[in-house]
Amino acid sequence: MSTIKDKYDIIIIGAGPVGLSFAKSLADTGLKILVLEKQPAEQIENPSPDGREIALTHLSKDILTKLGVWNKIADTDISPLKEAKVINGDFSDSLHFENNGKSNGALGFLISNHLIRKALYESVAPEKNIEIRYDVEIEKFEQKKIILKNENIFEAELIAAADSRFSEARKQMGIKASTYDFNKTMMVLKVEHEKPHNNVAYECFLYDKTLAILPLSQNFSSAVITIPNEVAGFYKNMPDDELAENISTSFAEQYGKMKVCSERYSYPLVSVYAESFYKENFVLLGDAAVGMHPVTAHGFNFGLRGQNTLANLIKRNLQIGYPAYTQAALQEYNKLHKAATLPFYLTTNQIVKLYTNTSTSARILRKGLLKLSNKVMPIKNHLTSKLTEIAA
Repeated sequence: MSTIKDKYDIIIIGAGPVGLSFAKSLADTGLKILVLEKQPAEQIENPSPDGREIALTHLSKDILTKLGVWNKIADTDISPLKEAKVINGDFSDSLHFENNGKSNGALGFLISNHLIRKALYESVAPEKNIEIRYDVEIEKFEQKKIILKNENIFEAELIAAADSRFSEARKQMGIKASTYDFNKTMMVLKVEHEKPHNNVAYECFLYDKTLAILPLSQNFSSAVITIPNEVAGFYKNMPDDELAENISTSFAEQYGKMKVCSERYSYPLVSVYAESFYKENFVLLGDAAVGMHPVTAHGFNFGLRGQNTLANLIKRNLQIGYPAYTQAALQEYNKLHKAATLPFYLTTNQIVKLYTNTSTSARILRKGLLKLSNKVMPIKNHLTSKLTEIAA
């Protein structure tokens, strides 16, 4: 016979960075919160490096600071982005984002994904009203109820799914999602180079691949190579010295000779946008709601923004004497988060499709749009504000 466990106010599916940040955002409410995670405890408490460097906006920094997470990350592990350049084709055209006077010397901040996850866990772990259960295998999702494979049942007034862009919770709850497979693989690794990067980030839309060079400490950078799936194995098995030379040559040798100094990590590129971010007693957070292409580095930033929006709506309910969860709050979250993300999601996908298209007509259009964006200041300033998320 099934055993009904304690009831909770909120159950969060997924102890990733968005799930943990949502839990932390509600830690001061006294709500009884359960986080269910399929991975073992050691992978959440002390996550391993996964090659991903997260470009955080100023809004994300503000949210993490408010949560007491930012100060748990060492200054030496935070790389400020002072400038950013978007390169087209053969390096003859570029779009240059510079400090606009509002950014305190940085357009954004690069931090390793595993360090963000660790800092979030360390912030959540001491909270008495938050419980994390590991190695959880979920059999079925129902309204206000989760049934595990061991037949244990958890109940809550609100279930929040933050279980990746391939969310099983979203599927079982019957929420459709628009999915686009770019048929590309993103490979990330760390490189050392001869010349300094001066904290400038590059996104190079070449004709055979896309190459991002993101500045880390000293003369180290994160190299992000996006290639068609059919050649991913070739790049994965390329000897280190050949790969370093390939990256340096593709980057027009701007940083001189390079050396590979980490493992290589590969990820499929699939973008996802849920038809709705909520149902009755159920809500989607993070990539389960919006799974972005990484070219604009807004994936986690949108996830952090979304959980903050929902947490503030829940707190507002509590302050005026309403139940923490109301359908009206979820509807407002859905409206606000769609307004913040949908235009950027659609635009990003179109930009990626265009700037990875190597046809003659696409090359001409790529060049023209880049020049227009670089010369028309209202367009450039608008793009800069969206990328940095600096409060007016």
